[in-house]
Amino acid sequence: MLNLTAYKRQEPHPWSSCLVFLAAVLLSLAVSAILLKLQGKPALQGIELLFRGALGSRWSIEDCLIKAIPIFLCSLGVAIAFRLQIWNIGAEGQFALGAIGATWAALTFPDQPAYLLLPLMAVMAFVAGGLWGLVPALLKLRMRANEIIVTLMLNYIAILLLDYLVYGRWKDPGSFGFPMTKTFSATAIVPKITGTEINWGLGLCLICGMVMWVFFRFTRKGFELKVAGENLNATRYAGLPYEKLVCFVMITSGALAGWAGFIEASATINRLQPSIMVGYGYTAIVVAWLARLNPLTIGIASFLLAALRVGIENLQLELQVPAAFGGIMEGMILLTVLAGSYFNEFGFRLRRRS
Repeated sequence: MLNLTAYKRQEPHPWSSCLVFLAAVLLSLAVSAILLKLQGKPALQGIELLFRGALGSRWSIEDCLIKAIPIFLCSLGVAIAFRLQIWNIGAEGQFALGAIGATWAALTFPDQPAYLLLPLMAVMAFVAGGLWGLVPALLKLRMRANEIIVTLMLNYIAILLLDYLVYGRWKDPGSFGFPMTKTFSATAIVPKITGTEINWGLGLCLICGMVMWVFFRFTRKGFELKVAGENLNATRYAGLPYEKLVCFVMITSGALAGWAGFIEASATINRLQPSIMVGYGYTAIVVAWLARLNPLTIGIASFLLAALRVGIENLQLELQVPAAFGGIMEGMILLTVLAGSYFNEFGFRLRRRS
């Protein structure tokens, strides 16, 4: 009688991660087509509209890149924390604090020249996001608090703080009652790349991605992070500064998400308002896992998830599909990739049972 048994692979198959990702996308598209059919929508036409809306024109590709910028920065921050097996679920709140910090600088010094104001906004976003990330790190180290719960709860506090400011002290008197700040001065707006609608946040993403890749690959601190994430007992036995590493990754993670908030408030919306919170911090978790925490492949995954958002917007316009449809597809992709990663590490063989 034949018996199917699993065994751990010595090394994953070449290109296995890429194949798993493609299979995840195809399966999520198939499930999406079924869901469209169940809603009485034309399934094949819906998938075509999804692709056409995301990649069918120069405008749509630029829109994908604009949305990919904050997703990439949040994902990069989440990935560095996950490398140490510190589960930062708080990129959404750190994004909000970064937007708040940048907005404070923009509203306080509106007459300053761009070469002074934009760096100040970036510094304030970095500091605000980093300090917000440091809070759960200190609670974990000093009080053994679970960082998943703490970072998740801090998201709600950060979003409510943003609402408090735009409904209160920072509310524009000329906004006809809508919760938003005044439009930023021209010197507080991150400029666009010449001839496109894409802002120079794309350049920031390229720099951060390369710096993070070099950091993990060639620096001692990056090696310490990798070792500490793989074996905590070995880390303590080797005398590595685990507490400092936890604080470092959480500050860096929060600061990168804070920069994402700065870019979104300055370059995309040109002010602070509640609609800035569209879930980029949560999407970042999906992207980080899809890219297997690799800083270079995070860029590809960020663009694909941004394209999914743009495509869903087109589906909403053309077929009146609910906005939650995009969340379903994101979840399907993540679950399929996580399930498929099992087959990267384990193989199966048939054995004759006596």
